[in-house]
Amino acid sequence: MALAKAKETVSSNPTVVFSKSYCPYCTRVKQLLSELKATYKAIELDVETDGGDIQSALSEWTGQRTVPNVFIGGKHIGGCDATVAKHQEGKLVPLLIEAGAITKTVTA
Repeated sequence: MALAKAKETVSSNPTVVFSKSYCPYCTRVKQLLSELKATYKAIELDVETDGGDIQSALSEWTGQRTVPNVFIGGKHIGGCDATVAKHQEGKLVPLLIEAGAITKTVTA
């Protein structure tokens, strides 16, 4: 059930951040996406009633148990370090544009 919910969320949103509201790494990723004016859906696992189940399902699906767990265009990107690294390499914005999360090129 939790895995189906996670996959449905990922497939119906251009960018998804599975997060915890108190996590500084999650905050960093959400700030970065906001700075890039990307459309994204944040799922706060510590607030969701089935957050623990979703986190376990994500672990089975992606092999990543930690948050943030970032998906762009239905593809698993990874956590904070991977997302920030993609941005530093100039690869994040093209992914976001391709996924439809950004409508135009943003200079950052």
